[in-house]
Amino acid sequence: MSTRVATKMARIEGLPPDEILFGSSTAMEEVRQKALKISKTNVAVLLLGEGGTGKETLARWLHANSDYSSGEFVKVNCAAIPSSLLESELFGHEKGAFTGANAAKPGRVERAHLGTLFLDEIGDLDSGLQSKLLQLLQDGFFSRLGDQVERAVDTRVVCATGRKLEEEIEAGRFRPDLFYRINVLKITMPRLAERSADIPQLAEYFRKLHARQFDKECEPFPPELLSYLRNLSWPGNLRELSNCIARYIVVGPEGLTQREATRARPSSYSYRNSSQDAVPLKKICKEAIREMERNAIIEALRSNHWNRRKAAQDLKISYRALIYKIRDAGLIAKRPNAQERTESTTTNA
Repeated sequence: MSTRVATKMARIEGLPPDEILFGSSTAMEEVRQKALKISKTNVAVLLLGEGGTGKETLARWLHANSDYSSGEFVKVNCAAIPSSLLESELFGHEKGAFTGANAAKPGRVERAHLGTLFLDEIGDLDSGLQSKLLQLLQDGFFSRLGDQVERAVDTRVVCATGRKLEEEIEAGRFRPDLFYRINVLKITMPRLAERSADIPQLAEYFRKLHARQFDKECEPFPPELLSYLRNLSWPGNLRELSNCIARYIVVGPEGLTQREATRARPSSYSYRNSSQDAVPLKKICKEAIREMERNAIIEALRSNHWNRRKAAQDLKISYRALIYKIRDAGLIAKRPNAQERTESTTTNA
């Protein structure tokens, strides 16, 4: 498939551009390289990672860049559908197969013929359905519920889970033979904290996305805000960042408020007991004051919609002093940009 076609398919699927999806961090460059090699194959793929790391988005990218892109991308959340209904949802049923089955109905497996079947939260799949899925992966055949006829299907299967399937196998909840079938090619999506270099670009992408969604105007984020976002740990990963930016668009800067416990940066002035590593009290105090200043500056910026001149007034310091403290706290680069020079000139006028 040409790059032009792949780009078109990405738009159809509602995917972000590759530079947003993969970013520029080392962790995501490894994901990119694996994805490029995997996309053209027709073997099962297993996507691993915490919730909100973008496993479904990558699955859609694999579909859009595969030889099955002309078919449908069919998602099945194995954890969201009750096990009593999941077999019918997956494989379909014949008329009279159970109470209420008044007509034959094809399942999602059939819908994914010549397309991609995405099985999200595969670790939650019922043991009985694991056997039927194994047959589908082995020979491409399945049967509808209440039917003895075997049907053939040609589909690309991508599975995803946040569970450690090896532990599920040891506990007897997951079939080892199915694990070996779906674990042919594997990609692990990193936590957002492991790709913090991508956060500024992701934040701007979500800003534009949610501004369109809520039909609200929102200026580009200032450097201090982007640096603040980079220093949060984001336990909810991309999903949490997206929701956070959505709150910002709707309610303003207070929507970015997070507990300080979510900060990724550990306290730099904590005392260590070992005599060899002991930190002088003077240094501990200096670092503690610097950290408190940094938090006060962030709070002032946040409450003033990241307007530095208003924040300086609230803190009762000069604009020039605030810029110095902002740089000293590592919130912006040392060299002032054109905007800072303009603001400084206006303030001093």
